[in-house]
Amino acid sequence: MTPRRLVPTLSEEQALLEAGYRAIAGVDEAGRGTWAGPVAAAAVVLPLDCAEALAALDGVCDSKMLPPRKREALEQRIVEEAVAVGFGLASASEIDRMGILPATRLAMRRAIANLGIAADFLLIDAVRLPQEPIHQKSIVRGDALCFSVAAASIVAKVRRDRLMAELDGLYPGYGFARHKGYGTAQHLEALRALGPCPIHRRTFAPVRACLDGRGAAAQDGPR
Repeated sequence: MTPRRLVPTLSEEQALLEAGYRAIAGVDEAGRGTWAGPVAAAAVVLPLDCAEALAALDGVCDSKMLPPRKREALEQRIVEEAVAVGFGLASASEIDRMGILPATRLAMRRAIANLGIAADFLLIDAVRLPQEPIHQKSIVRGDALCFSVAAASIVAKVRRDRLMAELDGLYPGYGFARHKGYGTAQHLEALRALGPCPIHRRTFAPVRACLDGRGAAAQDGPR
């Protein structure tokens, strides 16, 4: 049975507007659970006072519920209509060094810094940013419930997918353009055959197990 798609609303943003906030950024990540590649984050400030611009974003929802072509079209529309869009990454080596949650927070903070404007409130999907001095609210399932967070989820997902497709050319044989680094059967087969490449997360169990089994056979550079 196909899960029912929730339609995100602007209720959180409207309440914040009434409280006097103006630059309200939705923040979300993509690629947190993958075996390879960076974790990505996006921050999006929407024109909440412009009904025409918001109407142009009809169809925005949790990126996981959208087919790739629809996501890509919506990402372009978000960039065109948004007041500001920021994007940030934390690399596989940073993930290995600090852990996935701190690296996710780092990517989010980089996305916020790259907005180009000063956000005065953050609506964040499931995560809190204790090092960020901006007023904020963490919303469980925010990408499904909150319009600005849903917009950020689309930007983060589309841009990370593009990056993984580019990395597929640099590290061929793993299928990054298809599975984007997620733990598919094809990815596991390639990992066992080729060993990890430089963008694999070595602290993640399937990659670590492969390193333990292959030792010096693990790949040290691009092919």
